Amino acid sequence: MSILVVTGTDTGVGKTVVTAALAALAVARGATAAVVKPAQTGVAAGEPGDLDEVIRLSGVTSTFEMARYPDPLSPAAAARLSGLPPLSIEAAAARIGELAESHRLVLVEGAGGLLVRYDEEGGTLADLARRLNASVLVVARAGLGTLNHTALTLEAMAGRGLDLAGVVIGSWPAVPGLADRSNVADLEMLAARPLSGALPEGAGSLGPEAFARVARAGLAPAFGGGFNPAAFRSTFKLPL
Repeated sequence: MSILVVTGTDTGVGKTVVTAALAALAVARGATAAVVKPAQTGVAAGEPGDLDEVIRLSGVTSTFEMARYPDPLSPAAAARLSGLPPLSIEAAAARIGELAESHRLVLVEGAGGLLVRYDEEGGTLADLARRLNASVLVVARAGLGTLNHTALTLEAMAGRGLDLAGVVIGSWPAVPGLADRSNVADLEMLAARPLSGALPEGAGSLGPEAFARVARAGLAPAFGGGFNPAAFRSTFKLPL
């Protein structure tokens, strides 16, 4: 059994698409997989959320949303505004641990970044990962600003003793600009390892079969894919 926490350097970086890609590769390997969204914000009751996208793209149906708040805020702020109880980090960890006993892989997709608050006591995804003794996969942007956000995320992880599973670019542009291309080497330097994947922009709009192919091409062998960082870097050149 294995638990992998998926976080982002910011909101909107492609965490859900990366989570779906990980789930799709697990399905392709014949592994039993569960996907957990501890807290979904910005979605009203009855509306489709991130897990619906994961189901559509990957085919995984063992999904669990533990709390939902209608306002597009951090989970703690959204819970406070709605008057609903905040997510219990302790209860979430216990439930995820139970799922890990019956699933080969449990993917846990956070809300926003690593240190976004889930409750008024300051509980974060980092705290949940630490309780679970889980590795953390960091999803980053390709463009300008990503280096600072990634460095801060990795520094926060190191300070909390969290294990880095890798860094994945959540949306690689069809026509990468200078900053996108330059940032690849710097992201690898920050992570002290080769890039663990890069999914093309628009991947989330694909159908399940095409998405499965993109997942295989866009994620590293450690996750069941065939992504080769050296080959990826060879597809673009920086000016001399």
